[in-house]
Amino acid sequence: MDLTEKDKRHIIHPWSDLGSDAEPTIIERGKGVHVFDTQGNKYLDSISGMWCVNLGYGNEEMAKAISDQCVKLAYYTPFGDMTSPPSIQLAHELGQLTPGDLNTFQFTNSGSTAVESAIRFVHYYFNCLGQPEKKHIIYRENAYHGSTYLAASLNGKKCDRSYFNYVTDIVHPTADPNPFKKPDGMSIADFCELRVRELEDKILEIGPDKVACFIAEPVMGSGGVIVPPPGYHKKTLDVCRQYDVLYISDEVVTAFGRLGHYFASEEVFGIVPDIITVAKGITSGYQPLGAAIISDTLVNRISGDAASENSYYTNGFTYSGHPVTCAAALKYLEIMKRENINEHVLEVGAHFMNRLKTLMDFPAVGDVRGVCLMACVECVVSDNEQENIAFAQRVDEHCQKNGLIVRPYENLCILSPPLINDKAGLDQIVDILSDSITSTMKEMG
Repeated sequence: MDLTEKDKRHIIHPWSDLGSDAEPTIIERGKGVHVFDTQGNKYLDSISGMWCVNLGYGNEEMAKAISDQCVKLAYYTPFGDMTSPPSIQLAHELGQLTPGDLNTFQFTNSGSTAVESAIRFVHYYFNCLGQPEKKHIIYRENAYHGSTYLAASLNGKKCDRSYFNYVTDIVHPTADPNPFKKPDGMSIADFCELRVRELEDKILEIGPDKVACFIAEPVMGSGGVIVPPPGYHKKTLDVCRQYDVLYISDEVVTAFGRLGHYFASEEVFGIVPDIITVAKGITSGYQPLGAAIISDTLVNRISGDAASENSYYTNGFTYSGHPVTCAAALKYLEIMKRENINEHVLEVGAHFMNRLKTLMDFPAVGDVRGVCLMACVECVVSDNEQENIAFAQRVDEHCQKNGLIVRPYENLCILSPPLINDKAGLDQIVDILSDSITSTMKEMG
């Protein structure tokens, strides 16, 4: 059996069609901003693997930090009072970068488990305060928050709802704040007020004494790189504060340089949430690591002298604060600072978005949106949703033939290139995407 046959025989891929017999693309190596498959094809990676390989591929400094830590201490239990230096140092370093008083960390294995842990903390918190009825969670349509049971129940993308079961009694959707889908004739400011009012109405409908938290991505990632109207996050945070609803900012995608800052919540959108969840870029994808970052204010209300009787915090993972993954994150932070990655992203990101906006000249492109190195091209060729999806999928096929990997989702072409790209590399992404749209338009009329 060759690799393709072995793959088909043994592996269930995330988000794959179990009824499909499609051939897998097997990526065997990477260097810089390129990856190479087993057939010898070279691709410009415009999705950073999955929003995460910020430093690009083959970074020897990252590899050495991981290797050195493996030799020194590959693993030890994080349970109870046990710990290791890399996790302590990482928490300290991150605490210098987080907004407000978000200085307490629960390390996890992924973004999904970071979100799961954040929600579990919220429930634990209100139970400790004698408010066990505050359990309900408000999320948004087209959101993505993970694939563990509770996190998956907070996903608002229709395609993520299939034959699985989901929590239904304590989760509630509200509309996404996509300006491209606002009612005709409505101003952006009025659209913002509409979405904020809908959140408040949802809290009042459920009952403020029952709503525990609101969870929101600063920029909605895989649901279409939805950038909310100006002031949206500030206004929704004000609503949450009014009704004692905790605010979770899901920065699994937006943190660690993607928008030109370590964290986007405060620097880009002007808010200090109660909890921030992170993963992906925290290690540049070189190791699996996530974290729920919790406000000291919340932690102090339920710990120390304020702790409840028998207040065991029975949540965590075998690999929480894994010394090797934390060593990788520490090295990435060191490189980010030394190489001025954030400043670089702000410079080249503005160029990238300006170049992408030129694609609006195509009649098949309905919208181009994003911030810095997080972008989306929405294809609209008719009022028929399936025709739009077919067009975008064909664009993706042309891109791959032309040596570019984009992330297709319904009628969207989603882009999140490695942060080390220069302007010439970003121009190449736009040029190939432009050529692929042209070819698709010729084929599909």
